[in-house]
Amino acid sequence: MEYGLIGEKLGHSFSPELHRELADYDYQLCPLSPQELPGFMQRAEFRAINVTIPYKEKVMPFLTEIDARAQAIGAVNTIVNNNGRLYGHNTDFAGFDYLLQKHGIDPQDKNVLIMGAGGAGKCAAAVLASRGAAKIYQADRVRGENLITYEEAQQLADVQIIVNATPSGMYPANDAPLLLNLSRFPRLEAVADVVYNPLKTNLVLTAEELGLTACGGLEMLVAQAKFAAEYFLDTQIPDSEIDRIYQKLLRQKQNIALIGMPGSGKTTVGQILAKLCGKTLVDSDAQVEKTAGKTIKEIFEAEGEAAFRQMEAQTIAAIAKQDGQIIATGGGAVLDFANVQNLRQNSILIWLDKPAAELSLNDKRPLSPNQAANIKLYQQRQPLYQAAADLRIENCGTAEEAAEAVLAQLRWHKEAAK
Repeated sequence: MEYGLIGEKLGHSFSPELHRELADYDYQLCPLSPQELPGFMQRAEFRAINVTIPYKEKVMPFLTEIDARAQAIGAVNTIVNNNGRLYGHNTDFAGFDYLLQKHGIDPQDKNVLIMGAGGAGKCAAAVLASRGAAKIYQADRVRGENLITYEEAQQLADVQIIVNATPSGMYPANDAPLLLNLSRFPRLEAVADVVYNPLKTNLVLTAEELGLTACGGLEMLVAQAKFAAEYFLDTQIPDSEIDRIYQKLLRQKQNIALIGMPGSGKTTVGQILAKLCGKTLVDSDAQVEKTAGKTIKEIFEAEGEAAFRQMEAQTIAAIAKQDGQIIATGGGAVLDFANVQNLRQNSILIWLDKPAAELSLNDKRPLSPNQAANIKLYQQRQPLYQAAADLRIENCGTAEEAAEAVLAQLRWHKEAAK
């Protein structure tokens, strides 16, 4: 391996795609166990690497020289091999600083709480101090020197900015309980989460629901990769590349989740969108039927609606963790807020709204077998679709027109995700 990323668990990493955009070198993932790390570093059979959890501090004893910033932070995420001499840098500093500035989160004279005391937490503290934060609290699961517990952190009434520098909420543990109750911080203004997979953690989604400024870590990831590539190649890359690559990666990774009434055209429009965007279509109802070995109507008849909703929730939770998809949901998926929350992590939710009188009829749909039932169901669910949707598309013409309307609203083109 000439260039790549080392860490313990790398299945979630977007780094190879980022570095393909930044430069012409083969960037590989190299997962290492703690036992394998010393031998890997001693052999040093690489030209340059990035380092992620949990090795940002553990690689430091193997390095010939560490720059002042990385030394002060106490963590290294970029290593360059120059004729056997290993030089350590920390590009997370510049990446996190970029993230704060991009989202207008200014820590000057603010009280900030950092969750996590590892390499990412130390980096965040260094950035916040450099930006003039008034107070910096750092919390971890166990009390330590200059560390408070999460229980103690929850009692702080003066916190204005919260930073998550832990893996909490990261794929595949997307539904991990929040470490803090955000609603109990009366002065809270903003939340920044360094986790980038999912695109929006439950922490970020909760902050958005509270009307706070909130951002996930994808832009930080792209920014630090750009700064790392400059070290790798000993060259300058324009800062404008950060947003270009971020937007492209977001289009590739973000799901489009279609919600709406039974018979509103979600599967048909989804098939067209999948072709236009180069994404995979996943139909949650079809997945439930495949898993259960029964049609939805048969599930309703044999086990009842509650059993079906439980199967649906489990299916959506699994689907929603993946990226690069067009998701056609069942008409009643919005009845369970957990489904909406799970979808929001990696998806933009599009409500395909078709007048109740024009909804297609199908006797396989147990709750909407006729037009009268459709109209009643539409009236009941309309507020839920409206509350869940990021965008509403009127599907009153052809399926092709509806698909093009979705892309137009998203400002995507047919080649955008390719």
